[in-house]
Amino acid sequence: MKIILKKDVQNLGDAGEVVEVKNGYALNYLVPQGFATVATKGALKQHEETIRQRAHKEAKLVADAELVKNNIESLPVKLTVKVSENGKLYGAVTAAQVAEALTALGIETDKKNVTVPEIKETGEFEGHVKVYKAVVATVKILVKAEAPAE
Repeated sequence: MKIILKKDVQNLGDAGEVVEVKNGYALNYLVPQGFATVATKGALKQHEETIRQRAHKEAKLVADAELVKNNIESLPVKLTVKVSENGKLYGAVTAAQVAEALTALGIETDKKNVTVPEIKETGEFEGHVKVYKAVVATVKILVKAEAPAE
């Protein structure tokens, strides 16, 4: 019997797949538990349409993410931090600071999506921002010393 999986089933398949199983397994376990539906002609047609629509949405999301990636890569993030007499930072530059600076530049991102190397001195560094699934932007981070207060 052909069925369409609604959820991932171990040793059988992932959600959205059409698989062949024994009648008893499908009718006595998978369908009543909500793991699958019987693959009738109408259900298969509807399933194909859903897959087509998801692919279209996914393509649009990836295209939008590529635009955001290009924006991030074209704008350097400039951070001004306090430093000691010997040029070392008090603390380190964090992903939250970089995310905040990106937000100030008009690019909304969460600090969880920002990866920065350990930055404990002034200079130029590279970090990464996960924009969407496999779309990752490289962000240039410029760290400058704050002018001493007099």
